[in-house]
Amino acid sequence: MNNLKTRTLTGIVFIALVAGAVIMDARIFAALFLFVSILAQLEFYKILEKRGRKPQTYLGTGIGSFLYISLAANALGVFGLLGNILIFINIFLIGLIFIAELFAQSADPFGNIGTTLTGVLYVSLPFGLLNYLYLPTVLQDDYNYGILLGYFLILWMNDTGAYLIGSAIGKHHLFERISPGKTWEGSIGGALFAVLSAALLSQYFTGLSLWKWTVIALIIVVFGTLGDLVESMLKRSLGIKDSGNLLPGHGGLLDRFDAVLLSAPVVFVFITICR
Repeated sequence: MNNLKTRTLTGIVFIALVAGAVIMDARIFAALFLFVSILAQLEFYKILEKRGRKPQTYLGTGIGSFLYISLAANALGVFGLLGNILIFINIFLIGLIFIAELFAQSADPFGNIGTTLTGVLYVSLPFGLLNYLYLPTVLQDDYNYGILLGYFLILWMNDTGAYLIGSAIGKHHLFERISPGKTWEGSIGGALFAVLSAALLSQYFTGLSLWKWTVIALIIVVFGTLGDLVESMLKRSLGIKDSGNLLPGHGGLLDRFDAVLLSAPVVFVFITICR
């Protein structure tokens, strides 16, 4: 019971913090998720280091932070043309990961390179792309938090529906080898909650039509679930239960944002193509 109370309280604070940042201002959201991105990337490297991997933790986190900042700056139109130039600088920075390994004298240099690059692309890139869902200058003329807020609301409703329906009637495992607790019934329940949420959001945030909101919901259901499974695969391969202990009752940031890491890039592509 105490764990449930802790989990519930943490969840309420977490949702209030994220939703509040989205509603208040695009720059506040960008700053909050820069902090989240840094902590999540460090968390990723930390759990791998405990299992003998040797990522370039500080270089990788620095490059990941620059990638996030350049994407956020470009999305918000903060530096104008310079924002576009910052994105291209990332290509050269990624090359530093390869060069740095020349001096590391490691027995597994490309294993280290792969681990470091994974932290940048798996964590920092999706968080950076979230800034484009704010629909700022790159996608339209005015700031509009509706789509980013709607993205998170659908994500949370999908999780809630999957948990409630799965707990009540879940019998058929979705991917037992990776995540024994997930069921087809729970996934279908989450999908229903997500689609219904999308229909409701289309009535309030009319910048996207009903069919676009529905597609976003389906993307979140499919790729959010896959993101959850991928993170479960990571933890199972490392023999750990949680990625960290930063969020009481919820584990680490990777545990909390696993669905974002694969769904955000796909939603970004969809929004960009169909704007």
